[in-house]
Formats: sequence, C-alpha cells, structure tokens
Amino acid sequence: MTIMYILIGLALIFDFLNGFHDSSNIVATIIFSRAMPPRIALYLTAVAEFIGPFLFGVAVAKTIGEDIVLPGSIDMLVLVSALSTAILWNLFTWYFGIPSSSSHALIGGIVGAVIAEAGISAIQYLGLLKVVIALFVSPILGLVVGYLFTRLVFFLTKNSSMKINKFFKNSQIVTGLGLALSHGANDAQKTMGIITLGLVVSGTINQFQVPVWVIAISAMAISLGTAVGGWRLIRTLGGRFYKIKPVHGFAAQVSSAAIILGAALVGGPVSTTQVVSSSILGVGSAQRVNMVRWGVAGNILIAWVFTIPLTIIFSYLFYFLLNFLA
Repeated sequence: MTIMYILIGLALIFDFLNGFHDSSNIVATIIFSRAMPPRIALYLTAVAEFIGPFLFGVAVAKTIGEDIVLPGSIDMLVLVSALSTAILWNLFTWYFGIPSSSSHALIGGIVGAVIAEAGISAIQYLGLLKVVIALFVSPILGLVVGYLFTRLVFFLTKNSSMKINKFFKNSQIVTGLGLALSHGANDAQKTMGIITLGLVVSGTINQFQVPVWVIAISAMAISLGTAVGGWRLIRTLGGRFYKIKPVHGFAAQVSSAAIILGAALVGGPVSTTQVVSSSILGVGSAQRVNMVRWGVAGNILIAWVFTIPLTIIFSYLFYFLLNFLA
C-alpha cells in the first residue's frame, strides 16, 4: 500500500507542475495585452481549472488509463517510473524557459517504462495511435484555426473605431476563463487516469472507474500549480513571438479553447502548450507573417519533436534504476 501512496504523491506533484508549467498558456496573452493584472489573472484561472474536470467528464482519463497499456501486464513501478520521468522533464524545461509539453512527457514516460517492464507487446497500438494523432494534429489545428478566426475577426471589425480594442481587452476575461476550464478538463484528467490505473493495478478497485476523490485531488493540484504560475514560460509565450495586442489575445484564446475542449469531450489528450503556442502563431501570421519571430517558434518545435523520444529513453532507463534500487 505504501507504493500506492507514493504513486498518488508523484501524480499530484506532476499535476501541480502541469498547472505551474501550463499557467503560461492560459494567462500569457491576457497579461501581455494588459487585459488583467498578472496575479488576478492567475487566481481566476486557477478557480476555473479546478471547476473544469467536474464539468466535462473523464473521457481523457479513460484514454490514459485504459487505451495505452494493458493493466494486467504492468506493475506499480512502471507508473512510478513514468511519473518520475515526466516530473524531471517538466522541471528541466521550466528552468530553461522552454514551453515543452507535459502531455508528451507523460506519454513518453508511460511508453518507456512499459517497454522496460513488459515489452512492446504490452502497448495497445490503437490507443497509442489515438493519443499520438491527438497530440500532433491539435497544434496544426491551432495554427489553422487561429489564422482563420483572426482573419474573420479582422473582416468583421474592419470599419470599427479604436474602441473595439476595449471590447477585445475585456472579452479576454471570459475567453481566458473558457480556456482555463478546457485546460482543467483535459490536463487534470491525465493525472486522474494514472491514479485510477494505479488503483486497478494494485487491486484496490476491480475496474477502471475514476472515483470522485481522485477527480477532486487532481483538480486541486493543477489549480494550485496554476495559481503559483510559471513566469519564465509566461514571458516566452507572451512576448517573444511578437507584441501581443488585445485582438491577438482574444483570437488565440477562443481558438485554443475550442480545440482543447473538443478534444477533452472525445477523450483526446492534447498538449495545451502546443495548441496555445500554435494558435498564437496562427493569430500573428493572420495579421502579418513577418511579424512573428519564427526562430523562437523553431526552437519550441525542436523541444516538441524530441520530448516523446527522449522521455521514452529516460523512463526506460529509470525503470531499471528503480528496479535495481528496490
């Protein structure tokens, strides 16, 4: 039973770091477009993050817990290795201000540890394919939807006065909360899926059904992480792509929230970091392509590409280290 408590503790640390790491995705455009003071933005976002998992079901949790790996073929050490790898990766990328994907790190950690324990045959390929498609298609959608939605906004407001900026600025309170709800609904469920899978593997419960207390503690952990805020990443997303204005923040938040919430409802675990970043790029390029600092985007793209393969390797090795120490 002790290892179950360790697993829950690690899962909540990962969840906290996910909120801490991803708070930049939710509030960066709000802060840098001066729609809201930083702390107020973070605190309101944290409340919405907590509420999100209770509103939109547990489809993503089931994908993480049931569709990637056969529960009967793994032990608790696999889950501990996966979470430990994802936590270390999040800390590393946070320290260097790289908006890497917590979702990619967790998926890579799970796959690497499962292969180390039970071999490739324990991976459910259709489930993994579903996850990979969701992770890699969603940022492309973010770029496209961000571009198209911004062009539509520019068309509808082309004859408006400068007062329209006040509308975009104030609207970000609503769109930012919507984005936070969608993020809480999608990302907190990944932690729920790991904890519930641990309960099944340990024999604590007989079937994969997410308990209410698991939803509550997962929602609390991610909201606390968001309230603290990862300022290094906020600066990256809010200022290094281009100078964010209220219209950019409004369009990026609407585009991102639509994609992330849609994915949560169908059980697709997406990377909020990727979706928001690509939406910001799409929004900026809709105004002027050369306005975007594409070199910064390229550096982030490299982190995205290498996260899953590197975390697979690290988790594979970490499993053997833990197994040796145990």
